[in-house]
Amino acid sequence: MKCPYCGAEESKVIDSRPTEDSESIRRRRECLSCHMRFTTYEVVETVPLVVIKKDSSREPFDRQKLLNAMVRACAKRPVSYESLERAVSSIEQTLLSSYDREIPSVRIGELTMQELKKIDEVAYVRFASVYRQFADVESFFNELKKLMGDRKEPQK
Repeated sequence: MKCPYCGAEESKVIDSRPTEDSESIRRRRECLSCHMRFTTYEVVETVPLVVIKKDSSREPFDRQKLLNAMVRACAKRPVSYESLERAVSSIEQTLLSSYDREIPSVRIGELTMQELKKIDEVAYVRFASVYRQFADVESFFNELKKLMGDRKEPQK
């Protein structure tokens, strides 16, 4: 770390502590040449996720876009915004913990449907109807039958 006063590259850390938001580490340093003290902040550098769309185009993962889609699916349903934010965080964490930095949009859609199924079945069906682009009423009805079958399975 270069000293902002004399430009020397050697310094020692005197104190380290997390910032108030716990997103970075604040470090007090002392230059070994001029003995002046200065503060640095250390943050985790993350590699951005890239979404591979159905048309093979790529765009950066947008957490807000995913949250907005879930909010639309839950319109006029008794679902709290906080539960949707937790679901988006869970999806994002799952994506980040996989070692792939390029994620097919299909994977994101499947994870979203899993989360919505836990939160609200009507929102799940709404999202699935748009996501899976049901061609007719029969395919929509088949999805509902699957959902009803999942409900009848004994809970473990």
